[in-house]
Amino acid sequence: MYEPFEHQKVTTDFINSNPRCLITSDPGTGKTRSVLDAIKDNGTRTLVLAPLSILESSWGDDIEKFTPDLTYVCAYAKNREKAFLGTEDVVITNHDAVKWIAANADLLENFNTLVIDEFTAFKNKDSLRSKAALKIAKHFDNRIAMSGTPNSNTITDIWHPTLIVDDGERLGHRFYSFRSSVCTSSFNGFANEWHDKEDAQEIVGAALSDINIRYELTDCIDMPAQSVHTVYVTLPKKIQQQYEQLAEDNVLYTGQTTINAVHAGAKVKKLLQLCTGSIYDEHGTAQGIHAERYELVMQLVAERSQSLVAFNWKHEREQLTMLAEKMGITYGVIDGSVAASKRKEIVDRLQAGQLQVVFCHPQSAGHGLTMTKAKTVIWASPTYNAEHYVQFNRRIYRAGQTEKTEVIQIAAKDTWETDVYQKLETKTGKMENLLSVLKDLHTNRRIAS
Repeated sequence: MYEPFEHQKVTTDFINSNPRCLITSDPGTGKTRSVLDAIKDNGTRTLVLAPLSILESSWGDDIEKFTPDLTYVCAYAKNREKAFLGTEDVVITNHDAVKWIAANADLLENFNTLVIDEFTAFKNKDSLRSKAALKIAKHFDNRIAMSGTPNSNTITDIWHPTLIVDDGERLGHRFYSFRSSVCTSSFNGFANEWHDKEDAQEIVGAALSDINIRYELTDCIDMPAQSVHTVYVTLPKKIQQQYEQLAEDNVLYTGQTTINAVHAGAKVKKLLQLCTGSIYDEHGTAQGIHAERYELVMQLVAERSQSLVAFNWKHEREQLTMLAEKMGITYGVIDGSVAASKRKEIVDRLQAGQLQVVFCHPQSAGHGLTMTKAKTVIWASPTYNAEHYVQFNRRIYRAGQTEKTEVIQIAAKDTWETDVYQKLETKTGKMENLLSVLKDLHTNRRIAS
């Protein structure tokens, strides 16, 4: 039997002492193992809500590896009712299943522990998914919520997940009151924008200190270094001219169709698409522009033993897989079109050294998966989502990694792509500030006790 690390033992003890808690330790620190040991200790039937991609590849595998005495079932749409009516110790299902569960709440009668893996899935208080999660939480005495990226966009991201855990005891029952206490507003000419106050992280950290536990990966494990650098490319002259035309006029004629950007947000999206090689018309059809970027990405892949490549658009996946086949490079793809069981197979093949590269949409492969055989993450194009960015980079930088790793960001000069990466730095900086506060408060509490 694998012995847990000391920080995992402390986390398990914390859960046992605090049946309603938040775990904000870094991705890769083994939060799942700590939770499973706590489930084994308390002996209550447990419902786990997790990203679809890791039901089997993370939770199922970890149960079999670390707590084989626990029985479990992964509940999908085809077997969901049968799973809830069964007798397994742990029922594992995806986040969106909460809407079905809320409509069939009588099936929760024999459960007592709710575990939410990656609780940021429920940060939007107004989504049907978040409302359903809050509704079903009332049926559980024990509530455990986990995320290593709790406030990737704003401090308010953490309000609704905390409400699910503690019924509003620490951050209040009213979102707008909470927002007013930790944010300030400014008018941008169209609407009010809300910005975190300078002391927002300290205010929230202090409020959550008694129910939160956090460890940094580098505090727990002697990790090899990870470097981040940007490879800049220059758009072909014709494409740069089209970029500038779209930026100035909000309209671009590609030679086949006319692209209209009706507002500022749409224009930025279209400009970013143009940088990546295609631009989508009003019918969702990709208009091919240029493909030089993907030759660079695949050159970087060919020079390395194993890599992960993040893509954001369908045309990127098509270009990358086409070039991989042409170059004879073994590859896998993980995105929303790939079944969970297939994703597990792809991860296993990468870890066995059978694949040289896995092309991933960061939303589908950004949580829970261990792909430490790869030493390089390549961003074929940037994402605005700081959570996806941090989580995807951590697929290779986690327990089990024995070599130095690198993150390569591809960006076209004199375009919005460079701004996106700069904005990511700002967002991740704010998130790290809160995580630092939470860590310090947890450390001080342990010393005092």
